[in-house]
Amino acid sequence: MDRIFNDNSIQPLFSRVESMLERLEHLLPVADAPPDWSAHAFRWRRHGERGALQTVPSPHRLALDDLLCLDRQKTEIDRNTRQFLAGRGANNVLLWGSRGTGKSSLVKAVFNAHRAAGLRLIEVDKDDLIQLPDILERIRDRPERFILFCDDLSFEASESGYKALKAALDGSIAATPDNVLIYATSNRRHLLPEFHSENREARFLDGELHHGESVEEKISLSDRFGLWVAFHPFSQAQYLDVVRHWLDRLASNQPDWTEAAWAPVERAALQWALQRGSRSGRTAWQFARDWVGRMAE
Repeated sequence: MDRIFNDNSIQPLFSRVESMLERLEHLLPVADAPPDWSAHAFRWRRHGERGALQTVPSPHRLALDDLLCLDRQKTEIDRNTRQFLAGRGANNVLLWGSRGTGKSSLVKAVFNAHRAAGLRLIEVDKDDLIQLPDILERIRDRPERFILFCDDLSFEASESGYKALKAALDGSIAATPDNVLIYATSNRRHLLPEFHSENREARFLDGELHHGESVEEKISLSDRFGLWVAFHPFSQAQYLDVVRHWLDRLASNQPDWTEAAWAPVERAALQWALQRGSRSGRTAWQFARDWVGRMAE
């Protein structure tokens, strides 16, 4: 008996138990620290099977006036947000379209325009959407009004976050809180990949086109957003207008836009867009940052 329980034999057992506890520690329930509700912007941060709201001390200070060539989109999103803040009918929003055309920037700018009126923003990564029920439960009884911001969404049909988002938008037995809207951006109108083979499932019945089950399933997610706002690539003239706007904003001295002074800037901006394969607001902003930086040397 003494040989079984001597120090040399029991020490490996203690080491193994200690190692197991360390590995399982992150799965054990922990007390949730309440967030600083005086903050305006938050991120949901996942920790194992749980998560928490993390304050964002310095949100991106983007103004609506910084977004050019998006008048229709700004009007739609701003109107919907104002209705939401006033407690009137408002819809979840899907902002979809070409990359770099201002979808995410518009959400941030609208938030900045209305944060003083009580609007709060919670950024949720796609991989954390499975925890949407937990997020909604945290803010259900809060007096503030929240936009859940899901940026650059795209799914495979088997992903768990896809089902969670569908339920949160419309379909769960639990009603979505009145103080929450979901604003999502995506390069895809239906948020899911679409394949040519799916067109063969479509059928004509009594002169009407009926999509196949695969297409219907994909449309069912985007259809739960009450408001769709489309974004399209800029024309060359629009792109150059945005370039000039950002040069004015970023330059330490007001640029001299005589025809002779503007001509080399225009050529460089167009070459920059050609190399990037995109005439967008993002491309214009990136060019302006580079140009102003080089001119300051």
